Formats: sequence, structure tokens, C-alpha cells
Amino acid sequence: MKRAYDVATPRVRQYLDAEVEHVLKFISPGDVVLELGCGYGRILPALAAKTRGVVGLDTSWASLELARETLADACNVRLTAADAVELPFEDAVFDLVVCIQNGISAFHVNQRALIDETIRVTKTGGTALFSSYSDEFWEDRLEWFELQAGAGLLGEIDYEKTSDGTIVCKDGFTATTVDASEFRALTAGLDADTNITEVDGSSVFCEITPS
Repeated sequence: MKRAYDVATPRVRQYLDAEVEHVLKFISPGDVVLELGCGYGRILPALAAKTRGVVGLDTSWASLELARETLADACNVRLTAADAVELPFEDAVFDLVVCIQNGISAFHVNQRALIDETIRVTKTGGTALFSSYSDEFWEDRLEWFELQAGAGLLGEIDYEKTSDGTIVCKDGFTATTVDASEFRALTAGLDADTNITEVDGSSVFCEITPS
């Protein structure tokens, strides 16, 4: 994933920074934070600098090894290899759970199961944050994927099948999104307060606070 960020355009870098800045607004100094899909640890230093402790979770051992190198001096970060829909944590242990940069779609898991499991480990009054792409960001997102395909990080884009927020590559890779109405449907019936907001004209955030 690191190479994908290396080829990002200035507008995509703005989007990435805006997501992190939005997440940081929810953190207090004494919080314990979980990031789902932490990858090589791109945002973990920013989270660790504002809170008591951070757990980064990913299924890729290679990414976690790179994260360990990146975070060698961070004493309040722990890295864990696990599936986001089967979290190895007790109930209600995190003040904030973060799943950004379209992780809700990128994980390719049952999205309601992912939300339910996230809410399980979030404290009452805490917050779970999910983000996906805004419709307004479509052209910039498509350009970014084209750059990744050109760098050999993805297969060639299948333009006949690519539209309406879904990018399909000829190697079988598919990237979908979750819009505001889909987030509302996914969170219907939860014992939680839900707020959906757009950030930077690039992200749709679903903010869930367990009751």
C-alpha cells in the first residue's frame, strides 16, 4: 500500500490528510484507540501523538512488519494481526475505533458484521468512525487508480465495467464505495447514535456512538 500513496496526486494527498484531521478531532489525551486496517502504519503516529494508547490491526504480516519498523520509537502503539470481523478484544474496551479510507469496502467482508463487531469493542459514549468516498471525488479517485495501474500496483482498469463509484480492474480487483444512504441502511437498528457527514468534498464519514 505504501507505493499507492507514493503515486498519489496532490488532491489525493489532500483527501488523505483531511481524513486524518477529521479523525483527530475525536481523540482525547486519555483515550485508547483501535485502527482497523492499519497497513504499514501510515496514520498511527498521528493517533499515538494525541492519545494514551493505540492498537493497529491488519491481516497482512508484511504490512505489520513494516509498521513495526516505522513505529520503533512509539511506546504507546501495539500491532495485532487479526480479522476485523473477529476482533480479539473484550467488549467495550476502546474509546475510538477507526476504519477509514474506504476500509468498510476494501476489506471485502460483510459490512454489517464489520460494524456490529466494531460497536462491540467500542465503549458506551465512545465513537466508531467509518469513511468511504464522496461522489464528488470520483474523477480524482479514478485518476489515482489509473496511476496505480500504470505503476503495476493494480490491473488495467476495465472502463466498460467502471462507473457509479465502482472501479473494476481486468485482474479481478474491484473497489466499491458506501454512500450516505447505504451507511444509514447499514446502521439501522443499532443501539447507537449515528451521524453522517461529508469531509473535504472527498469523504463520507459515518460516525457511530454506542448508547
